[in-house]
Amino acid sequence: MPPNRAVDTDVPEPARRSGRTLAGKDGRSETRTLTLKERHKAALWKKARRGFSGYPIATVAFYGSNDKVATKVSVGIVLSDGEETVALERWFSEKVDVRNEHVILEQVLAFIREHGAKSIAMMDRVIGCPHEEGVDYPEGERCPRCPFWALRDRWTGETIQ
Repeated sequence: MPPNRAVDTDVPEPARRSGRTLAGKDGRSETRTLTLKERHKAALWKKARRGFSGYPIATVAFYGSNDKVATKVSVGIVLSDGEETVALERWFSEKVDVRNEHVILEQVLAFIREHGAKSIAMMDRVIGCPHEEGVDYPEGERCPRCPFWALRDRWTGETIQ
């Protein structure tokens, strides 16, 4: 099993800025200033929005004890259609939402580049409990630490009976 990475997010970093051209809500280009901290998030989403560009593909999933804050991100690499995941890494943070933490997103992008992924498949929301069935709690049971997900469909977020 691959190592899990915990990141110390208390490390201060200078807030340098760079002008970037982005598509505005009306479709026209607009220039706004992105901090270096925002660049990693923008790069990840940009590559995911491109859609399928071939294999290898990186799958990125965000997990949390509710649907508001992601405390875990898991990235898997699949080399070709029908294959199993060949590389898997997980990053955790109890202090901040991993979707907005530049240190973690920088490491996620480095992992994706290291494996030469041409595509990224990623959901735009938290999709479930960060604890692993069979590892953190018994197989076939609901996570006792995340009651929010006990009666929810992880793909739609809607409650189920």
